[in-house]
Amino acid sequence: MSIKFGTSGWRAVIADEFTFPNVRKASRAIADYVKSNSTRRNSPPKIIIGYDTRFNSKEFALSAANILASNGIKVFLTNRDTPTPVISFQIIDKMADGGINITASHNPPEYNGLKFSPSHGGPAAPAVTKAIEKHVAKIKGEVEEMPLSCFKYPIEEFNPKARYIERIKKLICLTAIRRAKLKVIVDLMHGTGRGYLDEILKDAGCKIEVLNKNLDPLFGGHPPEPAKENLDKLIAEVKKRRANLGLALDGDADRFGIADEKGRFYTPNEVISLLFKHLVDTRERLGQVARTHSTTTLIDRIAHRYGIEVIETPIGFKYIGEVLSKKDCIIGGEESGGLSIANHLPEKDGILACLLVVEMVAMQRKKLSRILKDLYREFGKSYPGKLNFTLTEDEKSRLLNMLDKHPPKKIAGLKISESNRVDGYKFILEDSSWVLIRPSGTEPLVRCHFEGTSHNKAKKLATYCQNLIRLFKLPLKIATPPEED
Repeated sequence: MSIKFGTSGWRAVIADEFTFPNVRKASRAIADYVKSNSTRRNSPPKIIIGYDTRFNSKEFALSAANILASNGIKVFLTNRDTPTPVISFQIIDKMADGGINITASHNPPEYNGLKFSPSHGGPAAPAVTKAIEKHVAKIKGEVEEMPLSCFKYPIEEFNPKARYIERIKKLICLTAIRRAKLKVIVDLMHGTGRGYLDEILKDAGCKIEVLNKNLDPLFGGHPPEPAKENLDKLIAEVKKRRANLGLALDGDADRFGIADEKGRFYTPNEVISLLFKHLVDTRERLGQVARTHSTTTLIDRIAHRYGIEVIETPIGFKYIGEVLSKKDCIIGGEESGGLSIANHLPEKDGILACLLVVEMVAMQRKKLSRILKDLYREFGKSYPGKLNFTLTEDEKSRLLNMLDKHPPKKIAGLKISESNRVDGYKFILEDSSWVLIRPSGTEPLVRCHFEGTSHNKAKKLATYCQNLIRLFKLPLKIATPPEED
């Protein structure tokens, strides 16, 4: 079995490929990589290690900590399951050489994962993960844990919470939130976000109700992903309690889910666009905005109005993080539910995203539904959608080979004006609609993203994608076509 890092670390099914021997081997490879690239002269490399609420995550983290410590690395281990953005912040705050997070984020409960972040705190670039994979390939035989007496530097357990919350409070206008006295429903999805988002909101004077705060490695029977289909209880409670907002975090709190006062779920495309406009109006005007090329071009229309450059990146927050690290990007986001902002982290932060939405509603003194309508009135509405298909490796290979050798000349009756293969196959049509077809980097799926200039155009693009896949007789797994208001 080979350990391969995808768009956000190495993920695999627990007890199949994600096993203690493989975690130890990956940890040893990371130790070798860190030591060979450390610039420290008189002190050992430092690594932060954290974990999520999945089955055996803490035990996997302890095993990883043992391997790193036995290889001469100073390890700081979080004292409980910890959100991904908190680990990212601690890498920077402690000036560590990197961090390991045992998490599979929003993936189904049978998965776990190992994510390595270098010293900048963001996801590892492809060159880094490829180097780690090469170190893995050099390891022969089993990697064994060592007794504590062998450690030159003992493992230090620490609480990462206070410093992160201190930082967040500098980024959010808590005064406006206190004045608004909002009622908020928070769904923690049995993940690491408990004691973070709910505590900050409570301290800011919000009346909150918390759902799914208890630890559950099965996440209530569905993936800990804050998608509409997983948030029925949140939406029902918003309506029942007549709350101002519903907020959700995924399993490691790096992704967000938002519902307005009517219980309407907001797509990440809508949230990122709303927050981009909000930040332009309330923060220092910076020169760039970053989005992945599967994210709505509504962002482009807002940017054009304000003379802001749009940086389009491949899919994967590591590319957004690179742009944010250059300090001139006001916000970076991706349609899968990740964002961060200037002067924060080159890593997605669901806690921050939810708090920014609360701040926006509080500062504008409007319902979220009204703010969205105002945005569409000013910049026009977009109609994005996404279809996910489960494919075998052979089916996936045949589909991608067909797109490579015989790309379409028209889609839904519209000529293709531009195409690129930066990450998958993206076809931009003559009316500025577009379709993107790409394999997932973390799951056995092919994703079809699209955006139409009207509701009818979007439906035609969805139909095109479905018919394309039916050529291979593959079942449609998830469909989220856009809805007309």
